[in-house]
Amino acid sequence: MDLHNITLEGIHIRYRDSGGDGPVLLMSSGIGQSLEFWDRQFDTLSGRFRLIAWDYPSHGESDPGTGAFDLNRLSRLCIALLDALDVSRAILVGNSLGGAVSLRVQALAPARVAGLVLVAPAFTGPKVFAPFKLFTLPVLGSLLTKPSEKAVAMQVSGVFHPKFVPDKALMDAIRRNVFKPGAQQPFLDFMRATLSLSGVRRAIVAETRDLFRDCSCPILLVHGMQDKIIPSDQSQDCAALAPDATFEAFDACGHAPQLEHPDKFNDLLGGFLNRLAGFEARKSMQSEPA
Repeated sequence: MDLHNITLEGIHIRYRDSGGDGPVLLMSSGIGQSLEFWDRQFDTLSGRFRLIAWDYPSHGESDPGTGAFDLNRLSRLCIALLDALDVSRAILVGNSLGGAVSLRVQALAPARVAGLVLVAPAFTGPKVFAPFKLFTLPVLGSLLTKPSEKAVAMQVSGVFHPKFVPDKALMDAIRRNVFKPGAQQPFLDFMRATLSLSGVRRAIVAETRDLFRDCSCPILLVHGMQDKIIPSDQSQDCAALAPDATFEAFDACGHAPQLEHPDKFNDLLGGFLNRLAGFEARKSMQSEPA
C-alpha cells in the first residue's frame, strides 16, 4: 500500500498517495476516523485520479502533536499537505468533519480548490447524533468515549446503515482508532468546542452556511438518507445556499456513502470531474476579451 509519513507543523502525519498524473482528489475523513475510510476509492479510481488521503493529528496513525486541533488548524494542515506534495490545485473530498475542513480550505485558498465533494458534511445545521451531545458533559463524556469494544460497536451502529457489514480490514482500522492512545482527550475537546447539549453551536452553523453562500467553485453534496449522525436535510438546505451546488441522496445508506455504496459514489466522482471541465471552460470563455 502506498502509505507515507510527512511532518507538518512539527506533527508526523500519515497519508496515502496513489501517485499518477490525473486530477488530484484530496480526501479527508470524519472525526475519530482515518484514511482507511477511502479504501474503496483507491481500489477503483487510482488509474483515473491521483488520490491522496490523510490522518488528522491524533487520528489513524498520525501523531497527536501539541495543542488543540480545531477547524482552522485542520484546514491549514490540509493546505500544508498540498504544499508539501507540490499539489497546486485539487478537488477536495470530505466526509463529515472532512467536509467542514474542505469547505474552509476553499475559503482560505480558493485558487487551490477546483471543486468540493462534501459527503454528509458536519456543522451544516444544529442537529447532530444525540450521543455526541452527551460527550460535551464533563464526567459522562469521558465515560462514553472510554476505549472499549462497546465504543467500537457504537461507532459501527452509528455510522453505517444496518445492511452494511464492515470487512475485517475496516473493523481493524475502527478498533485501532478507538483504542489509539491519547486520542480520547483531543476528541472530547473538539466535541466540547463545537457542540453543546442543544446541538451544533449556532456561530459554527452560521459560519458554515456563509461559506456555502460565498463558495466560488462547484460543489457536489452527497448524503445517506438514513444517516444517524447528521440529517440529510441539512446538506440539502446548504446546497440551496451555494451558487453552484447539486445534492445527491443515497437510499439505504448511513453516514459514509463512499464505503456503503462505493460504485455509485465513484461514478458520481467521475461525473463531477466532467462537470468541473465544463465549469472551467465557461470561466475561460468569460475571461476572454470581447
